[in-house]
Amino acid sequence: MTYRVCFVCTGNICRSPMAESVFRARIEEAGLDDRIEVDSAGTGGWHEGDGADPRTVAVLEENGYDSDHVARQFQPSWFSRLDLVIALDSGHLKALRRLASTPEDAAKVRLLRSYDPAADGDLDVPDPYYGGMDGFEECLEMVEAASLGLLAAVRDTVEGRAA
Repeated sequence: MTYRVCFVCTGNICRSPMAESVFRARIEEAGLDDRIEVDSAGTGGWHEGDGADPRTVAVLEENGYDSDHVARQFQPSWFSRLDLVIALDSGHLKALRRLASTPEDAAKVRLLRSYDPAADGDLDVPDPYYGGMDGFEECLEMVEAASLGLLAAVRDTVEGRAA
C-alpha cells in the first residue's frame, strides 16, 4: 500500500515545492520511493499552472535537487487519499484543518518543522517570496533539517504497515 504525503504552503511556488523535492530525494536515497508518493499544493490557487519561483529552482538545482514542478491548489477531497498533509507554517496548518471534514482528516495535518528536533519555539518556515536569495537558502536549510525527522516517522509507519 502506498503512503501519500502532500506538502502545502500558500501559493505552491516556493516552500512546498522545495519541501516536495527535498523529501522525494530523501525517500529515493532510503529506497522507499516505490512505497511513498510525494506531491505539493497551495492553500490558494493564485499560481495554479505556474512553475516554481525561479529562486526556488535555482536553490534546488544548486544543491542537487530536482526542480520540475507545476503549482496547484489543495482540494479538501484529497484528504481521503492522503496519509499526511505537511503545512509549512501555522497559517497553513489552520487553513488545512478548517478544510478537513472529519477529525481524522484534521489529524493528518502537521507542521514540517515539528519533525526537526533542533527547531526551537517557532515552527514556521518563513515565506521567502518577498525577500532575496538568502531567504530561499534559509528555507532550504529548514526543509532539509526537518525532512530527516519526517523520513524517520514515515519510514516507521510504512514499515509498520508491512508487519
